[in-house]
Amino acid sequence: MRQLSLACGKWEGIIHHYRRFLPISDSTPIVTLCEGNTPLIRAKAIEALIGCNMRVYLKYEGTNPTGSFKDRGMTVAVSKALERNYKIGICASTGNTSASAAAYCAKANIKCVIVVPEGRVALGKLSQALAHGAFLCPIAGSFDEALNVVRQICEVEEIALLNSLNYERLEGQKTAVFEICDTLSMAPDFHIMPVGNAGNITSHWMGYKEYYRNGFITSLPVMIGVQAYGAAPLVIGRPVENPETIATAIRIGNPARWREAIEARDESGGTIIAVTDDEIIAAYKLLAQKEGLFVEPAGAASVAGLIKLCREGFFESALAKRRANGSEPTVVCVLTGHGLKDPQTAMSLSSMPEPIPPTKEAVLKAIKANLERG
Repeated sequence: MRQLSLACGKWEGIIHHYRRFLPISDSTPIVTLCEGNTPLIRAKAIEALIGCNMRVYLKYEGTNPTGSFKDRGMTVAVSKALERNYKIGICASTGNTSASAAAYCAKANIKCVIVVPEGRVALGKLSQALAHGAFLCPIAGSFDEALNVVRQICEVEEIALLNSLNYERLEGQKTAVFEICDTLSMAPDFHIMPVGNAGNITSHWMGYKEYYRNGFITSLPVMIGVQAYGAAPLVIGRPVENPETIATAIRIGNPARWREAIEARDESGGTIIAVTDDEIIAAYKLLAQKEGLFVEPAGAASVAGLIKLCREGFFESALAKRRANGSEPTVVCVLTGHGLKDPQTAMSLSSMPEPIPPTKEAVLKAIKANLERG
C-alpha cells in the first residue's frame, strides 16, 4: 500500500486511524494531508450566555489542512480515485469543496476541475483552489445548476466525482463523530451542525450509528440541522430557487442529500431549523470574541441554532431528565470551517480606525478611548 502524505508525526490522518471503518483495501494508495484529529473545545462562555445548564463543546473543523471538514471526505474520495486510475477529478462547489479537492488532487497528481456559481463563492476559498492549480469553471447559475452539470459529465466521462454524491466522501466525513465520541468517551445528547448540501449531517448520523452498532457508544444523539432563512429548503419542504445568505457555504437551494438528512432528523428524534443572517453574525462574533475561535459564517450557524433553541425551550425535557439523575446534558456544535475562508465578511463587520501619530501618548490616548467605549 502506497501512502502519499506529509510527515504527520504520531497522527497520520483519518484513514490510518479509522481504517477498519473505511472502504480502504491494501491496494488503495492513501492520499493524506494528515486531516482529522481536530479539537473538541469546551465553550464555557457560551454555556454562561445560554443559561441552559448544559455542557457545550465545539468541534472545530477549521484546523483541517485546507480549513474545513471537507478534507475528511476528500482523503477517501481522492485515494479511491487514484486506486481506480482516474486522471481527472471534478466537483461543483460553494467554496470549501473546491479548496479541498484541489489540494488532495494536487497531492495525488490528478487534474482537478472546479465548477462554481460565478460571483457567489468567498474569495478565500477560490484562492486556495487556484493556488493548488485547479482548473476553475465559473458558470452563470446557482450551485445546484453547477452540481447538475458535474453529475451529467461524470455519467458520460471517465472523470472522478468528488462531491458528496460520491458515497466515499461521506465515509470519510463520518470520522468527525468518531473523534467526538473517543474524546468524550460517549456520544453527546445533542449534535448541532450547519446544513447546506446535507452531506455532513448524513455522514455524521452514519458515524454515530456505526459506532453504536460496534459497541463504542451506548446511546445515540439527537441530530439538529441548522439552515439559513434564505436557504432553508429542508425547513420549508421545497427547493429554494434563489437561495440567499451571508453563509455562502450553506447557500444551497436543493440539497443533494435531502432524503438522508430528513432520515437523520427523524431517526434521531431531532429537528432542522432556520436562523437569520443576523443570528448567524451574532454567533460568529460571539465565537470570535468570547471563545477565541474564528469561523466562517456557515460554521457559526450551529451556535446560532443552539442559542435559538435554548431560548425557545427546546432542551427542557432533556434537562429535566438529566437533573433527575444529577447530570448535565452534553451538546456538540460543529464549526465547519475557518474564518480565513471568508475574510471579506470579517472586514465588513468591523471598521478600521484612522491612523494616529507614531507616539506613546497618541497610542495610550487611543487605548483609553477604546476602553471607555467598552
